[in-house]
Amino acid sequence: QEQLVESGGGLVQAGDSLRLSCATSLDSFSTYAMGWFRQVPGEERNFVAGISWSGDITHYADSVKGRFTISRDDAENTVYLQMNNLKPEDTAVYYCAAGLRLINTRLHMARLYDYWGQGTQVTVSA
Repeated sequence: QEQLVESGGGLVQAGDSLRLSCATSLDSFSTYAMGWFRQVPGEERNFVAGISWSGDITHYADSVKGRFTISRDDAENTVYLQMNNLKPEDTAVYYCAAGLRLINTRLHMARLYDYWGQGTQVTVSA
């Protein structure tokens, strides 16, 4: 059974950094585009960052550009989200997702991903 497990969340202060990890049990991990999404209670799950299955294309939400970096390690079947200069508005549950051969122009589309993790809480205090 395919599994995605996020880790690295926590409580930090504004301006701090966190690195989220998403370890997967996906067969042929390198054929999956990977994404990070976040959700606040009562709101929709929103796109944060995505990386192509080839690893050479990344996309970011405007709100995190220049602060967050997505990367992948195909040898470890893991995707990362480095989050710098965190702001209180970054507070949310962060989810990673995997989309089999998801094309680059659709990395932001949550409904096209095949597998999801259980989420990790990130809380940023002012």
